[in-house]
Amino acid sequence: MRRLSRSLAVGALLAALLGGTVAGMAAAADAPGTAPGAATDGTGLSGLQAVALGIIEGVTEFLPVSSTGHLTVAQRLMGIGDDAGSRDAADSYAIAIQAGAILAVLGLYRHRFAAMAQGLAGNDADGRRTLVAVAVAFVPAAVLGLILGDVIKERLFGPWPVVAAWFAGGVAILAVSRRRDRQAAGRGAPLEALGWRGALTIGLAQSLALWPGVSRSLVTILAAAVVGLSVPAAVEFSFLLGFFTLGAATAYESLTGGQEMVRVFGWLTPVVGLATAFVSAALAMRWMVGYLNHHSLAVFGYYRIAIAAVVGLLLLAGVL
Repeated sequence: MRRLSRSLAVGALLAALLGGTVAGMAAAADAPGTAPGAATDGTGLSGLQAVALGIIEGVTEFLPVSSTGHLTVAQRLMGIGDDAGSRDAADSYAIAIQAGAILAVLGLYRHRFAAMAQGLAGNDADGRRTLVAVAVAFVPAAVLGLILGDVIKERLFGPWPVVAAWFAGGVAILAVSRRRDRQAAGRGAPLEALGWRGALTIGLAQSLALWPGVSRSLVTILAAAVVGLSVPAAVEFSFLLGFFTLGAATAYESLTGGQEMVRVFGWLTPVVGLATAFVSAALAMRWMVGYLNHHSLAVFGYYRIAIAAVVGLLLLAGVL
């Protein structure tokens, strides 16, 4: 029964995400006289494609499966960003719609953010400790992202690097999950116990997620568990850290590439993608928190290996 439930969960994830991609491709194909990825409104991105990308972004952003990897493959399947003139705009779009997922974190953990604000004002010791931990964990990836951002875009934003990262991450999850299967999900320290050394370890691990396909959520959750946090606390810290990390990346990309994104795609489709990402991220986060209270991360390991195999076969067949 346990294996069956894992198989069904993997199948449901694959069906939902690939189904969204196929829907976006169908929208492009149905538009008369347009190439794949073109929109009927002249923005270079159809409304249905924007919805599909928003769903993919929202569902995958905080699950340990890599949103960047999924968006890279989905955009390629839809023909978005295939030409040099729109590639930068497509990359900016994939980052900009993260704002929807970021707002979902703010809504779900508003009480924790209020505590951190009180801590900043000196009125909540636990809130201040959490804020310091988040700030320390934020720094490594922020610095490396600024230094290596252009190199990463040129070398690693492609399907084969994503496939390799998906597979390696899947194997890592299964290896860790087997060791922790006998450990209750609630064991470990609460979030308030996280010190600056543990936070720095998590931040260094987050830097690995600059490689598309690795998954920021994956490495931060695993690192938080390694430094002693309980699984629920590790997941919550990953969400909180993601709020600031993704918020900074989205703000930077909007300032540097926002004008080009609007020129190529218009302003309506980014708003549609952002709104869709907000709704789907809120639902995915609530599901993940409930799921991990009673299950291990293993299902995500199986999923990563499965989608790496699917995309690898599509690449070999010349579909991608």
